Amino acid sequence: MEVIVRNLRIAFTSPQGPVDAVRGVSFTLGEEKLGIVGESGSGKTLTGRALLRLLPRQAKLEADRLEFDGIDLLEADERTLRRIRGKRAGLIFQDPKFSLNPVMTAGAQIAEAWRAHRGGTSRAAHGAAIDLLAQVQIRDPKRVAGAYPHELSGGMGQRVMIAMMLAPDPELLIADEPTSALDATVQAEILRLIEALVSRRGMALILISHDLPLVSHFCDRVLVMYGGRVVEECNAASLARAKHPYTRGLLDCLPSLARPKRQLAVLKRDPSWLDP
Repeated sequence: MEVIVRNLRIAFTSPQGPVDAVRGVSFTLGEEKLGIVGESGSGKTLTGRALLRLLPRQAKLEADRLEFDGIDLLEADERTLRRIRGKRAGLIFQDPKFSLNPVMTAGAQIAEAWRAHRGGTSRAAHGAAIDLLAQVQIRDPKRVAGAYPHELSGGMGQRVMIAMMLAPDPELLIADEPTSALDATVQAEILRLIEALVSRRGMALILISHDLPLVSHFCDRVLVMYGGRVVEECNAASLARAKHPYTRGLLDCLPSLARPKRQLAVLKRDPSWLDP
């Protein structure tokens, strides 16, 4: 499986004219863990959703090349896209409270994803749902399978989301801020879980995050986005030695218990960062 993105551009119309949200993003992804970091509004989520063509109707999508395993996503019809979405590429959203169906049990939602992409009987899908809940390290999978989303904690809800995305056995997993709604302890558990599942299943991963230390520890490669552009690309292990002033500014803004500062640095922006 290989994803190729060349000169990706996404724009929205407004009363003042077109607004460029993603401007000329390019990268290639194989079986690796790719992190995309940057501030809110930098275009991270739109870039990830463009790979599944899950953009708002008013968005204008253009690219020199946008391919998933040799399939031209720009020319693909809805039937072709449905064979990719979920089945070959899964998307984990930020907050399970807004992503899970409140009137369906957790098990029913996972079973629905299983049957949509794999077929089989309702009984087989229900058994698969319980097995998937066990795989995401839920201690009592039968009980959780019968629970509704409002009966689950944030961490358990996120595990249910991950189980749903794993049901079709995808080749690519896009995790969009998968731990932003969780406390620090649960964040670490969820990330260790994703890392183990990705490694065991041989999936590619795109992790979209604000957390630079997390991405540097968890991913193989990092794209740093600012104003809809990729301003720097580096190996994750070398992120602390990044050279672009924007990346350096983000790193300098981080608090540290090992080296406490009386006052955190303020990011000073340069208009030239927006230049192509």
